[in-house]
Amino acid sequence: MIAAITIYAGCGLLLLGAVFSLIAAIGVVRLPDLFTRMHAASKAGPVGAGLVLIAVAVVSGDVGVALRAIVGFVFLLLTTPVAAHLLARASYRTTDQLHMNMVVDELKSKTGQNPDA
Repeated sequence: MIAAITIYAGCGLLLLGAVFSLIAAIGVVRLPDLFTRMHAASKAGPVGAGLVLIAVAVVSGDVGVALRAIVGFVFLLLTTPVAAHLLARASYRTTDQLHMNMVVDELKSKTGQNPDA
C-alpha cells in the first residue's frame, strides 16, 4: 500500500515538474527580450527540475539516491539566482541594443550608473 502511494506521489511530482519545465521553455521562446527570458528560465526552470529530482528521491527507495537528489535540488536553488544575476549584469553592461527594448532603466536612474562603465 505504501509503495503504491510513493509511486503515485512520484508520478504527480514528475508531472508537475514537467509542467513547470514546459512553462519555462515556452517563456524562453515567447518572451521578447533577454531579461524577461532569463526571468522565466531562472524561476520556473529550477522549480521544474527540482520537482523532478524530488520525484526521483521519493520513488527511488534508496537513501543514497534520495540524498543525492535532494542535494542536487538544494544546489539548483542556491546557484540559479546567482547565475541569473551575473548574466543579467554582464548583459546590462555590454549590450548596445539594450535601450531599444527598455522602457525604464531603473538601475541607471537609481544609481546614476552608466551601462558602459
